Amino acid sequence: MRIVLGVGGGIAAYKVASLLRLFTEAGHNVTVIPTEASTRFVGTATWEALSGNPVSNSVFDDVHQVNHVRLGHEADLIVIAPATADLLAKAATGQAGDLLTNTLLMARGPVLFAPAMHTEMWQHAATRANVETLRSRGAAVLEPASGRLTGADSGPGRLPEPEAIFDAAMALVQGQSDFQLPLAGRTVTISAGGTREPLDPVRFLGNRSSGKQGVALAVAARNAGATVRLLAAHMDVPPPAGVEVVPLETALQLREAALAAAADSDVVIMSAAVADFRPAAVSDTKIKKRDDRDDPVITLVRNPDILHELVELRNSAAPRGRQQLIVGFAAETGDGDGDVLAHARAKLQRKGCDLLVVNHVGTDKVFGQDTNSVVILARSGSEPQEASGTKTEVSAAIISRISDELNSVSPRA
Repeated sequence: MRIVLGVGGGIAAYKVASLLRLFTEAGHNVTVIPTEASTRFVGTATWEALSGNPVSNSVFDDVHQVNHVRLGHEADLIVIAPATADLLAKAATGQAGDLLTNTLLMARGPVLFAPAMHTEMWQHAATRANVETLRSRGAAVLEPASGRLTGADSGPGRLPEPEAIFDAAMALVQGQSDFQLPLAGRTVTISAGGTREPLDPVRFLGNRSSGKQGVALAVAARNAGATVRLLAAHMDVPPPAGVEVVPLETALQLREAALAAAADSDVVIMSAAVADFRPAAVSDTKIKKRDDRDDPVITLVRNPDILHELVELRNSAAPRGRQQLIVGFAAETGDGDGDVLAHARAKLQRKGCDLLVVNHVGTDKVFGQDTNSVVILARSGSEPQEASGTKTEVSAAIISRISDELNSVSPRA
């Protein structure tokens, strides 16, 4: 596929290099047209090296090829990222002052704009009018992500992650009417990893969780357009780019972070492996092994049921109907009282969450592995859904199910 990638003059231009790499690695032939302003952020040499094609922003280069006409006619897809307020205005009013705006006027295929700018610029009436004009003419304009912007402020206006733009572009070319990212405009909080409960300054009670599934969920939610907050307990893998990370260690710290994060979350996914118990007392000094002393006795106390507390908080805040989706995870083993699914169904009933993702765990299953096999149970009583494969594939299935659940209820007030 022949793609024209237009690069606007915003600091987010550096992220477009990753988008270009995604296009080229998928086998597409990409011509990059940067605006003059964008070359102050990323030079033409970068675009030429990554695309393998010559780069220009002037209508007077290679005049014999009539590029200002040819590129728009030949392109199977045009993607503009970052689409600055200036570029949106020029496109909406049909200006043709450089090679990129000329190419947009000559476009015969689908066009996708990925906006990035400060919140006030995005929310300005002029920008909103320009966006509506472009959409009314058939162009696709993504909603920007929310989060930290260039300065100390934050809000809607971040460039969506390259993977999310790539997915939207491919969906647009394939003619999907719902090419818009399914979680765009949603805030998703995800807990990941395993909590650690200190015994003394050296030792702790922990578990085998690596955090791989939680990180994969964060990536899938991010790529679906959500603003993602990752509550990160101990993890063997780094957090993904493009998400807010809240580091923590213990179950009590996770509880505090989860309750705070839930206040502005559309979805809460509790995938972390949370310790059920913690030591009743924590020694200020290392517990030493001595021949003249008895073996130490460690008394455990229950940790709070964070998932159940989140459900109660949600229900009390929205007594007339669900306005937040809560997803729990159950790491189960069968025993004399029942199999894995029997225990999971009982847990779903106790917790009251909307979805429960069930793992059959063991010393060589799930924890630390790159693959997973889960069953998704719903409080609504719908048929259980199975998903298996890599943790990336399983996460995509879970996020897709969450999107379906969100679309099945009335939007938030």
